[in-house]
Amino acid sequence: MTALILGLVIFLGVHSVRIFADDWRSGVRARIGANAWKGGYSLLSLFGFGLLVWGYGQARLDPVLLWTPMIGTRHFAALLMLPSFILLVAAYVPQNGIKARVHHPMVLAVKVWALAHLLANHTLADLLLFGSLLLWSVLDFRSSRQRDRAAGTVYPAGTQAGTVVTVAVGAVAWAVFAFWAHAWLFGVRPFG
Repeated sequence: MTALILGLVIFLGVHSVRIFADDWRSGVRARIGANAWKGGYSLLSLFGFGLLVWGYGQARLDPVLLWTPMIGTRHFAALLMLPSFILLVAAYVPQNGIKARVHHPMVLAVKVWALAHLLANHTLADLLLFGSLLLWSVLDFRSSRQRDRAAGTVYPAGTQAGTVVTVAVGAVAWAVFAFWAHAWLFGVRPFG
């Protein structure tokens, strides 16, 4: 469990600098340069993520059960993942109405993903991993929206074509993951 916690601290710590210390981040980035900042950020993120994944895998070998999941939560969580995939795709497809409306679809995708996995899982490691990421995504979304308001950020309007592509690609990615890739990667069939 130590590796999971350390991985979470590093990964979420790096990803929380803008939430809690944006002025410090801007100063360091200006002093060392954008590329050096991005390089250090990326290396720390990858290290933390690797530690987090390894620690979670180790914790799954000897799970500490916290509650008995309700019948159907796994299926409900799998269905919640559909909007999560669509939101994730919306972060990358240009000129889609979803990004135009919510502004930070990737953070919302993490929020829905974490909530879905909290509903479907019931161990201490699950609570640490998904609960931490849910809390981080709530704080990050709030912080991002505040920065947008302060900067007067205006997001371009989406087009119908961009939105249709976003929903279609998100739905296909969700289906591939739900019916094949999740079992292959994690040994769990969401609808199995």
